[in-house]
Amino acid sequence: MNLLAPDFIATCNDAQAPMLARDYAALGERLAREGIDIDVITRRAAAFEVAVPSWGVGTGGTRFARFPGPAEPRNVFEKLEDCAVIQRLVRCTPRVSPHFPWDCVDDYAALREHAAALGLGFDAVNSNTFQDQPAQALSYKFGSLTHTSAAVREQAVAHNIDCIGYGRALGARALTVWIGDGGNFPGQQHLVRALERYLESMRVIYDALPADWQVFIEHKCYEPAFYSTVIQDWGTSVLCAMELGDKARSLVDLGHHAPNVNIEMIVARLIRFGKLAGFHFNDSKYGDDDLDSGSINPYQLFLVFNELVDAERRGVSGFAPAYLLDQSHNVTDPIESLMNSAATVQRCYVQALLVDRAALDGYQDDNDALMAGNTLKRAFHADVSPILAEARRRAGGAIDPIACYRAARYRERLAAARPPLAGHRSGIV
Repeated sequence: MNLLAPDFIATCNDAQAPMLARDYAALGERLAREGIDIDVITRRAAAFEVAVPSWGVGTGGTRFARFPGPAEPRNVFEKLEDCAVIQRLVRCTPRVSPHFPWDCVDDYAALREHAAALGLGFDAVNSNTFQDQPAQALSYKFGSLTHTSAAVREQAVAHNIDCIGYGRALGARALTVWIGDGGNFPGQQHLVRALERYLESMRVIYDALPADWQVFIEHKCYEPAFYSTVIQDWGTSVLCAMELGDKARSLVDLGHHAPNVNIEMIVARLIRFGKLAGFHFNDSKYGDDDLDSGSINPYQLFLVFNELVDAERRGVSGFAPAYLLDQSHNVTDPIESLMNSAATVQRCYVQALLVDRAALDGYQDDNDALMAGNTLKRAFHADVSPILAEARRRAGGAIDPIACYRAARYRERLAAARPPLAGHRSGIV
């Protein structure tokens, strides 16, 4: 069902276009005084892309309850339809990251064709060995790639290699591997041997990668292994990536760090050593909260992009990070949250483009801490909303994506075609 056709979006834009034109001109005049061409920035904003997770368009949950919403997608084809709505409105989310076996199908060529018909492609594929599946021969209760049983490890490795095959059929070029392996009690696991088993398993997966593929190693400091997670921080992640080879890189999930960790410094270090895979963008108040991007600490997100834009400016060899949203939406419409987050990530990128790099370099060289900090804050406090809206409008998207989405009454009009399934989960844990 095409409930958000171009003519409907254009109608939504008509009422807002005159005000946008005035705001854009005013911002352009202010930026020109600083030697910045607003149209150059707008073109760079339009070129920015962030992938959406297939699992993110379903309502999330907690360990205690899940409260499903109306017209939730019941399979990966319907997930893609929701992802296409996001792309039509925000115009910076042209790819989807699938998760297997949640998104397994019988015909991957048909799935790829369905995505292409919706104007979508595929980003990194994700494996799942942190959860037992129906009819699975062996359990991952005590680990997967690091399990003491060789048979369990072989099963987990085989699944990851299968995921590479699914991804090749879809046109993806990266595999993201996150495992929940670890221990909840001191002494439960031999800390050295567990990591050795991980590397042994990952070498088999690494060797199965096509020549033009990468494997993204994702860490998480806790949950479900609360005492000793095998891949518990960025240091272990990048050391494993270095040991595996050039095609292995370290993924940064903003919620997978201990509180108050300097994530932008981690990003800088990974850039320096050529091991930055990319990002799972979300936000956190207490731990791995998977909140909407920028909802808690937008300045941290800006500081991350400050490092990324700096790397772009310096022309760092091989710098091509993958950007993906990874969130759990418990009390909001997932489509609205993903649109909001995509715009927030894009906003921080644009704000980072406005940093006066020459002035910042000078203040850093002069050890002028106050003015260096103020230079960053000046860019962060700039309201770049007209740039984002104009980039969307020029690409056929919505000036105000959420207002346009709500005007379409998407879920209300789709509810009859998507009745809930008994016991249905949308692929969120």
